[in-house]
Amino acid sequence: MAEDSDLERTEEASPKRLEEARKEGDVPRSRELSTCTVLLAAGGALWAMGGSLVKQLNQMLTHGLTLNRETIYDFNVLAEKIAADLLDVLIAFAPVAGLLLIVALASPVLIGGWVFSSKALTPNFGRLNPASGLGNMISSRAGVELVKSILKTVLVGSVAWVVVMAQKEAIFSLANEPLQQALAHSGHMFGVCFMTIVASLVVIAMIDAPYQMWSYANKLKMTHQEVVQEAKEMNGNPQIKAKIRQQQREMARRRMMSEVPNADVIVTNPTHYAVALKYAEGGMRAPQVVAKGVDEVAAKIRELAQENNVPMLEAPPLARALYKHTELGDEIPEALYAAVAEVLAYVYQLRTYRNQGGDRPEQPRELPVPKEMDPLNNNGDRNE
Repeated sequence: MAEDSDLERTEEASPKRLEEARKEGDVPRSRELSTCTVLLAAGGALWAMGGSLVKQLNQMLTHGLTLNRETIYDFNVLAEKIAADLLDVLIAFAPVAGLLLIVALASPVLIGGWVFSSKALTPNFGRLNPASGLGNMISSRAGVELVKSILKTVLVGSVAWVVVMAQKEAIFSLANEPLQQALAHSGHMFGVCFMTIVASLVVIAMIDAPYQMWSYANKLKMTHQEVVQEAKEMNGNPQIKAKIRQQQREMARRRMMSEVPNADVIVTNPTHYAVALKYAEGGMRAPQVVAKGVDEVAAKIRELAQENNVPMLEAPPLARALYKHTELGDEIPEALYAAVAEVLAYVYQLRTYRNQGGDRPEQPRELPVPKEMDPLNNNGDRNE
């Protein structure tokens, strides 16, 4: 049961999955919406240009049926006349055909958008498999399409029947009207019937388009395992990334520790913090932090400093401030210049004492560390 639950597609499709489907030409489509827009455009065009089209067709029909002796007995003249008449018909219907072409090309923008994919044109012989074809015939999608077709037929047929029956008397009365009046009247009735039926298709399209979008989103849903696998492919395996970050931290720590023997002084807390400072007169604008750490890392820094005879000075407020407000390689903040200057002066005096003897310098006390720089005064943590 747990495995079945894991295989359920409950997760929304990721942007990557949607993009892959689009590259393969798989986008939501509503044939009802496309058909409806084309028919609406056709009805609107005929409604707007019907009068002029009828006049042109009447003139062309009169001209086409007007034949002289030369046209009847000379095949070449007759062929030229037929070709000219056909060209006139094409020119007359060109605006309507052009409008329908534009609408047919633009209708996909309403749902799914334009897609140009060569994969959709690649032959797929798997579609010739009778078993898969039979499976598609009895699938839920096929059932929905069958029900939709039946409902569409019933709706359109019912609307057409109601409209025709409503104009039954007018249709029978056409026989008693003059020809020109009957033609105009019949054209009007045809337009009303056509637009009413197309209006029923609008209802179908308004239902089908949201359904197709829902069906498409449901088809592309992913299992939880697929989401996890995709995340691993895009972002890398979290375990591997964690291991890489651990190795990077270890390498940075080793580089930092290699700078400790070259430091001028180690400022300590004395047990929680350790910050190594280095200053090269003329080469640096201000002393730099070359190593820092807390707890175990601080203990390792003190151990290396002791092994390499690097002076250490207990100055808890200064150690905390340096650790809080600097990163490796940073110059010390200006607010700590005075305190660090006293520390370096003590280091230089200690170095002279070791080399030349004399009175041992006293360690500086009460270094001028601004209270706002000391995190102990900011967060009240008395364990630091």
